[in-house]
Formats: sequence, C-alpha cells, structure tokens
Amino acid sequence: MNNSVGSTGRLLWAGLRALLVLTVVCGVLYPLAVTGIAQVAFPDKANGSEVTDASGKVVGSELIGQTYDLPPKDGEETAAPDLRWFQPRPSNGLGSNSVNTRYSIILSGATNRSGDNAELIRWVQDAKAAVVKDNSTASYTVRPADVPADAVTSSGSGLDPHISPEYAKLQVHRIAEVNKLDVATVDKLVADHTDGRILGFVGEPRVNVLRINIALRQLVTAKG
Repeated sequence: MNNSVGSTGRLLWAGLRALLVLTVVCGVLYPLAVTGIAQVAFPDKANGSEVTDASGKVVGSELIGQTYDLPPKDGEETAAPDLRWFQPRPSNGLGSNSVNTRYSIILSGATNRSGDNAELIRWVQDAKAAVVKDNSTASYTVRPADVPADAVTSSGSGLDPHISPEYAKLQVHRIAEVNKLDVATVDKLVADHTDGRILGFVGEPRVNVLRINIALRQLVTAKG
C-alpha cells in the first residue's frame, strides 16, 4: 500500500515538474524569444505593418483593406463610394451583399458561392455596371470588357488591400477629372505605386490602395 502511494506521489511530482518546465519554456521563454527576434529583425511586420501619412499619423495597415466612402445619408443602407479616391476591391462578397460590408477584421471570408450561382452572377453584373458608370468621364468611356475581375469580386479573405494595376489604371481618368489633375500625373502615380511580383516570379503585380491614396492626397494638397 505504501509502495503504491509512494509511486503515485512520484509520478504526480514528475508530471507537475514537466508541466512547470514546459509552461516556462513554451509559454514564456519561447514567446519572448520569438517576439524579441521579430522586433529586431522585422519591426514593421511585427507591429502590424502600420502605414503613416505625411504628418506621421497611423492611418491603417498595408495588410488590411479599407473603404473610401461618402458619409451615409439618412436611410441609406450602403454608403456611396467617394470617387475622389482609388477604390479597393469589393469587401468580402461585393460590399452590401455580404455580412462584412466595411472591411471589418472581426469577420473575413469569401462568398462561398459557386461560379454559376445566380445570385453571385447578378452581384458581379451589378458591380461591373457600377464600375463602368463611376469611372466613365466626358472624355473617357469604360467598356465592360475593360473591367478586370478584381474590380467586381472580393478576395478569399474579403480584406485584400491591393488591386491590380489594370483596375488602378481604369480609375485614372475619373481620379484626374474629380481632383482636377492631369491624366498623365495620375497615370504616373499608378506606375510609381505598382509593386512587381515577389522575387520576380511569385504572385502578380499589385497596387496598395491605402498607399496610393496617401500619395494622391499629397498631390491634391500640393496642387492647392
């Protein structure tokens, strides 16, 4: 009996020691080491890839998309886009057609609808018509065939901060007209903010919407 109790006590003590050691190593030392290395080697990424404007104020993260909308009017369910700015991809299921309408990081995900889903097809058609209407100007007409896929569909997460260079260029004439800028100036802005493929072959060229809108604000402010 005494031997049994003694063996049980030793096993419990050994288990407790293992628990304490693993808690310290895995729950304290390892997280501190990883955090320390991240802060030294990758401080920007470790702190959320924050983006600041010209005044140094943090205005967002380069990893999370934002909307650029007008203040909603009374009774308006979905705010209209503010056409002074480059517009992002639809947010997680084409804006108002999703539970996530304002790039809320509390919830992310795709529409979970198949390519032949009638509702999804209608959303894409409506989104394409809106892109054509919003971006056509007195001197420039957007053709439906010119609208890229990322202009009318959300990403897998619904929080994509980037758009394709094609979608950015499609918005150039509208941006120039609304902000009274030269088309060539805005076109150069897109070129300057187009990032190439990672390592030259991974992914696709892309434009970070937040960063290009910060640069656009500086252009408009400088113009007076």
